[in-house]
Amino acid sequence: MAASTKPSVILKAVKKIVVQFCPFESNVRSTREFLVMVGSEKSRATNMNCEVKTMVKHDKSEPVVDITYTDGERLVMKGAKLSSSEMLSAFQSRCIAKDPQAKAGAKK
Repeated sequence: MAASTKPSVILKAVKKIVVQFCPFESNVRSTREFLVMVGSEKSRATNMNCEVKTMVKHDKSEPVVDITYTDGERLVMKGAKLSSSEMLSAFQSRCIAKDPQAKAGAKK
């Protein structure tokens, strides 16, 4: 399998990411894909202080991603009705808005 050519997720402006889901529900795929992207070694290397926490529940709960940025702002995404690309797009746009260096890199 070839290596992914997608750019890595930049976690520089993020303090904490909590991903919670019930693995037995049918609507968790996008949430799990998002977790793979933000939890990868390459992404984690962009901010070693960012805590990525996974809460696997068996209570038929809705999949949720709760992101806390370094300035205290929070982004809560309910993964049942979002695709992983929609979640990543919303997440990255907030990260770029909060990090001036990321803005410069995105314009290249």
